[in-house]
Amino acid sequence: MITLLGFQISVIDIIGAIIGLFYIVSEYRAGRWFWPWCLLMSVFYIVIDFSAGYYANGSICIYNFIMSIYGILVWRGVIESKNKEERPMGSCPKRYYPWLLLILVLLTVVMWWLLRLLGESQNPLLDGLSSALSIVGMWMLAKKYWQQWFCWLVVEPIMVVLFWMSGNYASALLYVIYEVFCVLGVLSWRRKVLSQSLKEQL
Repeated sequence: MITLLGFQISVIDIIGAIIGLFYIVSEYRAGRWFWPWCLLMSVFYIVIDFSAGYYANGSICIYNFIMSIYGILVWRGVIESKNKEERPMGSCPKRYYPWLLLILVLLTVVMWWLLRLLGESQNPLLDGLSSALSIVGMWMLAKKYWQQWFCWLVVEPIMVVLFWMSGNYASALLYVIYEVFCVLGVLSWRRKVLSQSLKEQL
């Protein structure tokens, strides 16, 4: 543990936060190094979440690790691409919206119920909601849909509260920074998708 400005901060929390900074910058830029950073961050936050008592979010990090491998293959055109070309940014089809909302609600309720039943989570409702949003958000991110940022816009403030309550102050600060990047990400990715759509129409 390290004492910084009167707060006790664990070394692994600091390392996880540093990795997370590289992760969010590369996600914002939609760079090739994004998914390797995601893999690494998932491993660190599996440890941090489980040690903090946020078991749903820790389990989601395992899901994120698996989705990162899937995301690499999709983004680079290895799968789901006829021409095996790098996948461009896109917009989530509107027909998916009702299904995604239904999945989000069901996952939140199921996780909240399980966490209450187990009695291990410090805040089962917030833990379950953030986990459900992360599941939907990671799927949309793997598909390279710009709307994935809206999931994280809701997740990040929840995670700030959860990490602050558990004493993981470096991670709490990291998620404040994430929220800023989420706003920038919505604007940047949407602009790129609209620009790409205009080029295809010309």
